[in-house]
This record gives sequence, C-alpha cells and structure tokens, in this order.
Amino acid sequence: MKRIGIVGFSGGKYNVKVAEALLELAIKLVEEYESKEGKDVSLVSGLTDMGIPGMAYRIAQKKGWKTVGIACEKAHENPCFPVDEEIIVGKEWGDESETFLDSIDVVIRVGGGAQSFEEVKKAKDKGIKAYEYDLPRDAK
Repeated sequence: MKRIGIVGFSGGKYNVKVAEALLELAIKLVEEYESKEGKDVSLVSGLTDMGIPGMAYRIAQKKGWKTVGIACEKAHENPCFPVDEEIIVGKEWGDESETFLDSIDVVIRVGGGAQSFEEVKKAKDKGIKAYEYDLPRDAK
C-alpha cells in the first residue's frame, strides 16, 4: 500500500481554488508516478477537517482510498474529518510528527507553516520523496 502524507495550511487566508488545484495536481502526480497499486492507497494527514488536510481527505474519499489521521490531542479542539483510522500521539502540536513521518512513503506539501516545512525537511532526511507547492498566505 502506498501511503501519501499531506501537510499544509489548516487555517489562515489563502486562495482556496489555487490550493485545491495544486493539491489535486500533486495527488494525481503521486498517483500516476509513485503508486502502482491503483486504489490500494492511503492518505495520511493531521486529522482536522480544515484547510489542506480537509481538502485532501475529501479527494481521497472520492478515490476510495483509506484515510488516516495522525495528530496530538489538541486536534480534537477543531473539527475533525471522519477518517478510517485515527492515531493520537502526545498533547501538543508536533508531538505526532515522528509517527506521521514513520507512516508515509511520500509527502505532499501545499503551503503550510513552520511545522509543515519541518516535517518535509525531516521526511527528506529520511529519504522520503517530497512534492512541494508554495501557496502564499493572504492571497486574494
């Protein structure tokens, strides 16, 4: 099973249409070039049903992929996506990062803040292929 990790903006102002287009393109690229298993794919993100993670979960659900949410306890203070598998690690944001990285084969970043960039850096250090797309915050 190919496990695709998604990181990026969960909140803030950015162009949602551009974000959706970038995310769909990235997922299509990974699906076509990284996954030979067809529908035997799982999408792993930060559990919340906001921003890039929420968009990614909806795309995965339409494709019939398994959805996995890996987050700290604070994620439950926000709307959460009804994932197929939920993994809670620690109490603070970032406590879940190592578990997330150990759970993916490839990572896609669309926008994102410090934690997204740090997770992608750590992923690359572990030899995990990364697809990165910048998305300006406060875009109109």
